[in-house]
Amino acid sequence: MIAIAGGHGKIALRLTQRLSARGETVVGLIRSPEHANDVRAHGGEPVLCDLEHAGVPEISAAVTGAAAVVFAAGAGPGSGPERKQTVDRDGAIKLLQAARAVDVPRYLIISSVGAEDPPAGDDVFSVYVRAKAEADQAVQASDREWLIVRPGRLTDDPGTDRVRLDVEPFRGEIPRDDVAAVLDGLLLRERAARLILYVNRGGTAVEQALQDLP
Repeated sequence: MIAIAGGHGKIALRLTQRLSARGETVVGLIRSPEHANDVRAHGGEPVLCDLEHAGVPEISAAVTGAAAVVFAAGAGPGSGPERKQTVDRDGAIKLLQAARAVDVPRYLIISSVGAEDPPAGDDVFSVYVRAKAEADQAVQASDREWLIVRPGRLTDDPGTDRVRLDVEPFRGEIPRDDVAAVLDGLLLRERAARLILYVNRGGTAVEQALQDLP
């Protein structure tokens, strides 16, 4: 079973569809009952659990029995600096604490390019990147089999199943379809752990790019 926080997000729904198509049980943590039907339509089982306001015990109950959790949540466009911290940072950290509490071994987080050197400003974007960086630092310090995925600018273009994956920072853009394909492939590869991966459009098939990982 795979548990996805932010289960109604654009990448999360794409990942849910991929996982369920190959027979995985997928639990999608959602903040609103209105999102439940969309999660079901993509093959997942919705669980009402608002990471921003839930405590670690409630989140732990939602992910109990999972082989991996994926943090795909975010405050979203239009949200202010405070919610970047309470969702993008604190939500990720609470999910991490919950994973430890119920011994979920693997933790994947969708981060952002720029988190390796976050800006110091008070504008919303700077606060967002710092929130991502602080969440990533907590994940790296944990004892989980963690993976941090840092895409560039996300688009809704159709996926190409061709990417560039690198452990060194680089900028670009990538369809959400292809981010979901990379996450799906990482979940299949048990040996892939404790890596920070940058991903954008590229010329290498996703499967080959994952095979070439260190």
